[in-house]
Parts: sequence; structure tokens; C-alpha cells
Amino acid sequence: MSRYLFVVPPLVGHINPTVSVGAELVRRGHTVAWAGHQGTSAPLLPRDAVVFPALPDAAAASIAAARTEWLGLRGIGVFKFFWESFLIPLGHAMLPGVASAVESFRPDVVVADQQALAGPVAASAAGVPWVTSASTPGELLDPLRDLPKVSSWVSDKLTSFAGFDARFSPALVLVFSSRLLVPGSFPEHYVFIGPALGDRPCETPFPWDWLDSRRRVLVSLGTLNGAAGGRFFSSVVEAVTSLDVQVVLVSPVPVSAPQHVLVVDRVPQLSLMPHLDAVVTHGGHNTVCEALAHGLPLVVAPIRDDQPLIASSVTDCGAGIRLRYQRVRAPEIRDALERVLKDPSYAAAAGRVRDSFAAAGGAPTAADHLEAVVA
Repeated sequence: MSRYLFVVPPLVGHINPTVSVGAELVRRGHTVAWAGHQGTSAPLLPRDAVVFPALPDAAAASIAAARTEWLGLRGIGVFKFFWESFLIPLGHAMLPGVASAVESFRPDVVVADQQALAGPVAASAAGVPWVTSASTPGELLDPLRDLPKVSSWVSDKLTSFAGFDARFSPALVLVFSSRLLVPGSFPEHYVFIGPALGDRPCETPFPWDWLDSRRRVLVSLGTLNGAAGGRFFSSVVEAVTSLDVQVVLVSPVPVSAPQHVLVVDRVPQLSLMPHLDAVVTHGGHNTVCEALAHGLPLVVAPIRDDQPLIASSVTDCGAGIRLRYQRVRAPEIRDALERVLKDPSYAAAAGRVRDSFAAAGGAPTAADHLEAVVA
């Protein structure tokens, strides 16, 4: 049996996909551990999971503050700040802890998230094979392909930190999506496994008896963007005030809403999905994949990062409608929501993506390929 170490950044959406893969490896008799920020990782993992602390709380707070500042940027400065003030500092901050985890745990394989650059560096230094966990397809879709100077600058930053491109393993790249949603030509060792959605612990309470027979919509901007979504949420409330639907609006800040709009700061999202008819989102990869895995059409209002690319993937396959986050108003939101709820073509397209996810194999397929790295 083998030992697998998952190296993850302090980001919920990047940790969640590793939970199912780790559980599948444990079921097969392997030993699994994680390295990352303990305060972020531990609540998302099984109670008996081994988590090596690889990011001090002070460093995690500094990184979180930088990411909050990044949310307010626009234009080319977004890419520069993302690498210069988030990814590279995160790599430096995590490297001592990850190196210590590799030395202590002695893994046969290190599985490193694309935003946990310390993983490949520590693994390479120890002579351990490393695998990429692509929890979002942003880098695969090459957001800098039309910005060669910025792309070159990013390459220089990577070389300075790692000495190589730590985003893509030469052995195996696990992509938590399907080729239907991420079109293009990729090397054979890029394996599309679909979203790995099972085995998540710690359910968030929810007033299930609030749901009635009306059609239901989830509105969420994710864990990072919700606090800045006041104007968008107000427009959504205005848009749905006259609609005969129930809306679950996830907001960390207070939002005034009518009785058929439930405002909560958290939801048990995976458990809620089977009870929904549509999802309004910023285009975060986890939420998009969870919705499509349940055959739900989407209204996507991307904000930044890889979200515009993911929104384009949704519209290209016919599973949703894209809106302009900064400029959208209530009438546009209402129109888009009515269209995805009433036009069956959107749900049909979402169903095709759902089927492509199921065919990709999920956590068992990921485990098969991870075992092959050791064989």
C-alpha cells in the first residue's frame, strides 16, 4: 500500500475535491494525509484526517488580506497582484511546513493543488513524484494566451520560485471537470475525472421545512466574493420580487428581502442541489460543477480570475446565460432567470454535462491514476 500527501492552499474550493479522492484511496487501503493551513483544512476533512500544519495562522491572515485586496482590483493589475502578492508569497510561506510534512510523512506521491506551489518544490527536493490537482480549469484554459508579456512575466516568477513550472506535473494532472466543459487538446497525462463530490463531512444546518412546491433558485457568489456582493444581491432581490419562485440567497452581509427569499450566510450546498431548479453564481468552479452535476441550468455573472473562462464554458455548451457582474441590473437578471427556468434547452444541456461528469469517473478514476504513479 502507498502513502499520499495532498498539499492544499487555504481555499475551500481547492480543498473540497481532495476529500473524495482521499477517502477513495483510504478505502483501497492506502495512507493519506494533508498539508496546509490547519484552521481552514481540518473542518473540511474527516475527523480522523491527518493534517500537517504548513501555513502559520499569521501568514494565513496576511495571505487572506492580500486576497481581499485583490478582489478590489481591475484590469491587468489583477494578474500581477495575484502572482506577486498571493501565489508566490503563499508558496514561500508554505514551503517550510510542506518540506517538513514530506520528511515526516514520507509519501510515495505528493498531490499538489495548482495554487499550492510549495508542494511540487518540496516533492522535487525530496525526490518524490508529484501530481497536479487542477481543482479549477483556469490555468488549462490559459487566461494569459492573449497577453504574451504577462505570460512571460508569470513564467519568470515561477522559475524564480520553483526553478520549473510547478503548475503542471509531468507525471499526472488530475482535472476536476470533463472535456465537454473544458474543450481543447491536452497531453495524455491530463486526466479529466469530473467533480469529486462525495465524502464531505460537517453538514451546515438548513431550514428544510421552509421549502415548498414552488421552483427554487440558489444565489451564491462563493466564500470569497460574497462580502462584496451587496449591490448584486440587491439587484437579485429586486429581480425576483415579482417571480413565483423560492430563492435561497447566500450572503455574509444582511440583505433586505421578501418572504420568498431566504437570506443565510451558509448553506449545505451539495445537499441543497437536488432540491433546486437553477443556480445564479459568479462562476466559481465548484459551484458551477456542483450545479451541472445535478443537471441544473445556470445564470453566471463572472467577477474575475478564471470565472469569465468558466462562464464562457457554460454558455458555449448551452447550459446557462452569462451576465455582466459590474453592470447588470434587475431586469436583466429577471429575464435570464426566467429563460433558464422556462426554456428546457438549458436544462437539457446541463443534463449532458452531468452525464459527461458521470462518465469521467470521479474519485475512483482519480485513485486508479494515482495508484499507477506508484506502480
